Amino acid sequence: MNKNKPGLIMVFTGDGKGKTTAAVGQAVRALGHGFRVYMIHFMKGRDYGEFLATAQMPNLTVVRAGRDCFVNREHPDPIDIELARDGFSKAAKTVLSGEYDLVVLDEINVAVDYGLIAEKDLFKLLKKKPAGVTVILTGRNASAELIKIADTVSEILAIKHHYEQGVKSCRGIEY
Repeated sequence: MNKNKPGLIMVFTGDGKGKTTAAVGQAVRALGHGFRVYMIHFMKGRDYGEFLATAQMPNLTVVRAGRDCFVNREHPDPIDIELARDGFSKAAKTVLSGEYDLVVLDEINVAVDYGLIAEKDLFKLLKKKPAGVTVILTGRNASAELIKIADTVSEILAIKHHYEQGVKSCRGIEY
């Protein structure tokens, strides 16, 4: 194993704010060392600040696999399923290619939890990933099995959130 590219599985989960932000920070850290980074955002279609800020960064590819709306957990729209599965197919090809040092699967835990992506397919991919590729999986409700196989797991807890005081979604803070 190359010490500079250990090929870890990292999970950022929990009900608190900051999972994607942590993954973006990890990606920026990797970019600072010349690593190639691929980031795919499941269930997101809006121009989030991280898309805008990182658009011109070398060695970074950012892909969206979702719409700018909430997905109905019990009855997901067929387009949401299609976008998630197409995104997963792209992500799988990317991970297996070994062309990227870090692959961020943002909100994939939620996509799995909502049934948009089969967890068994995710586990197959993680078992096949090349040794030097690190994969970060973000989103609430990471399964116990995913937590078990991960090398690093960080749980971000919601202690207090400004939504509770009636503050609406803020540009530059939530997106």
